[in-house]
Amino acid sequence: MSTNHQKTAGSPHKIRIIGGQFKRTPIPVADIPGLRPTPDRVRETVFNWINHLWDSDYSVKSVLDLFAGTGALGFEAASRGAGHVQMVEQNRQAMLNLRQLRDKLNVPQVRINSGDAMLVLKRMDASRFDLVFLDPPFEKDLIQEVVPYLPGILKSGSLVYIESEKKTPLDLPFELLKEGKAGAVFYQLYQFIENNI
Repeated sequence: MSTNHQKTAGSPHKIRIIGGQFKRTPIPVADIPGLRPTPDRVRETVFNWINHLWDSDYSVKSVLDLFAGTGALGFEAASRGAGHVQMVEQNRQAMLNLRQLRDKLNVPQVRINSGDAMLVLKRMDASRFDLVFLDPPFEKDLIQEVVPYLPGILKSGSLVYIESEKKTPLDLPFELLKEGKAGAVFYQLYQFIENNI
């Protein structure tokens, strides 16, 4: 969720959960250089895609928000009823904001890991997720570091959302389902098809 794009001084982002049980709940945005929450209209588009694929039923879905930042993507999934949401965030203030919002919403299905996303990912061998959000800091090529680990944590048919400053082509067993662009941000939704390996 974070990038090197700076906020305009004096005009902090104001974002809200856009759908589900907690619709319109404000999401705190820590004053961290380069923190870039996924814009509301992008989240709306992406969750429309996911709703269509999942018939709006998140109840048995397990979601990983690997570079959580504000947690906008993970809390959006929780608001729509996701059975389990795991967030990973390294920045202390951002992580405290995540925990504060989780407690305010009383969503025990949201688990928050404090630490480096790559280290957490490397310890996740047994985890199986239905949806992984990848919105890492820009200009660090972290997505390419993450991709080799994804088959080990995904179920066949799982979705992978990528938000980046450039298009991110993934080879089989990942299939591009949808993509869009908002300003300087590219966003893509892939599906993991295990039998293509």
